[in-house]
Parts: sequence; C-alpha cells; structure tokens
Amino acid sequence: QVQLVELGGGVVQPGGSLRLSCAASGSIVGIYVMGWYRQAPGKQRELVARITSASTTGYSDSVKGRFTISRDNAKNTVYLQMNSLKPEDTAVYYCNLGTTSYAEYWGQGTQVTVSS
Repeated sequence: QVQLVELGGGVVQPGGSLRLSCAASGSIVGIYVMGWYRQAPGKQRELVARITSASTTGYSDSVKGRFTISRDNAKNTVYLQMNSLKPEDTAVYYCNLGTTSYAEYWGQGTQVTVSS
C-alpha cells in the first residue's frame, strides 16, 4: 500500500508564498516521476509541475517562473515552492507519483486559497 501525505496548503494573500510537500511511504518500487496537479472549482484537473528521478522538471506555462518543484529521493518527498501567488492559483493541489511499472498514486489533496 502506497500513501502520499501532502502538507503545506492554506490561505495566502496575492503575491505571497507557500511551500507544499508530499511524502510517499509504503511499498514503492521504481519511482519515476513525482508531480503536482491542481483542480479549481468547475475546472478539470491540470498538471502544475513534475520532476523525474533524474531531476528533469516540467511546468505548466501558467506557473513558470513562479513555482519551483524539487525532490528528496532519499525521503521519497517532493516539494512545490509557490511564489508570487495569484487568485487564479486557488485550487486543491494533488500530489502524484508514477512508477517505472506504470503504477500511479494520488494524494488526498490540499487546499490553496489566494485571496485578499
């Protein structure tokens, strides 16, 4: 059983920062990619950022230059540093893990609200 535990959501004013973390535990073999998705009310879930085991990163255009994804392979943990937050970043953020055997796991989600 694989568990992904997300921490770090909350309420922040526009222009502020938040850092999300996601720790994976359980019987994990061959982690290939870890990433963050988000889903705003009435919208589809979308990719925010991802990082492979080789530390190759990818970002959605809407967050490039503002968000930074990183990972600690020894701790099976991925982080998302979010700076210059905007109201349109408000969403539930989900951690995602993919393995080399094509298994995929999701966290329970953490709410990020950007509001004055």
